[in-house]
Amino acid sequence: MQFTKTKLGVIFSGAAVAAVLTACSSDSSSSAEIPEQQNPEIPASSSSIATGNESSSSKIIESSSETGTTSSSFSSSSAEQIISSSSETITSSESVSPYLWSDEFEGSTIDTDKWTFEIGTGANGWGNNEWQYYTDRSENAYIKDGVLHIRANKESYEGASYTSARMITKGKFSFTYGTVEARIALPTGKGIWPAFWMLGENIDQVSWPACGEIDIIEAVNSENIVYGTNHWQYEGKQADYGNNTNDFHGAKKELDVTQFHTYKFTWDEKLIAMYVDDFKYHEISIEDNAGGTDAFHKPFFLLLNVAVAGNWPGFEVDDAQFPNEMLVDYIRVY
Repeated sequence: MQFTKTKLGVIFSGAAVAAVLTACSSDSSSSAEIPEQQNPEIPASSSSIATGNESSSSKIIESSSETGTTSSSFSSSSAEQIISSSSETITSSESVSPYLWSDEFEGSTIDTDKWTFEIGTGANGWGNNEWQYYTDRSENAYIKDGVLHIRANKESYEGASYTSARMITKGKFSFTYGTVEARIALPTGKGIWPAFWMLGENIDQVSWPACGEIDIIEAVNSENIVYGTNHWQYEGKQADYGNNTNDFHGAKKELDVTQFHTYKFTWDEKLIAMYVDDFKYHEISIEDNAGGTDAFHKPFFLLLNVAVAGNWPGFEVDDAQFPNEMLVDYIRVY
């Protein structure tokens, strides 16, 4: 996905930025000034997305249309069904899940009723000139001791020099509004690019960026910085807005991303916000479709992946880091 990211945040053209920034900070006086940026041309399709300027936060966008035949789509506003009776009390030894969807990764194998693997190198390296070949092999994704491991390896495979995994819930679970909580440890190293993110379920119909993209977690290279970003279409062009843990309106969170942290994403009709260990590192207003953000009022599905090289991390890769893994303890949607 094409956009420009600075060390302090993501920039998009001035027409939309005023609308989405209005509610993004409780202390507007501490907000950094966002300069205007000429938006790039919209690609004809998601497979022809060009590179960004300094870096690109996208991993797109080749979500296969062959990911399943059925889909469950939820809205948290209607998720609870309350059953009452004045004459009867019902008890059960079976507990009811408090979540719309969750994966605790407690089994011995990855649950293919919840996840689909995307395979290959994608068009133009998944739109970002990435170098890895995604597989569904246990060498690249497996569960051990209640933790999902997504492993990037240095190996020759199907013409690529690296392998990894990319897992999606498309066609199996999507939702509109709610909270996502995940406990994740990220890999670091020159050329590595892990991500936990979301795409609009209607991507096959409207393509990217019209479908919308929500990057809950991204990190690149050896930085101990987590980035949160939104991408969408505004007035026929790509729009992007993001922040990070290194500078969120003057606040900073020191963290070792290779250790487990609790990440949280909240989403309602007015705001999208992202947190790590209760530190807010991104917020955007979507109230009344501010800045053309109507895409963020529709169902989205989840993605996990670890990329190697690309437009954002660059094309210098330290092979000594491999195998390198993203670890996921759990993901819960409620």
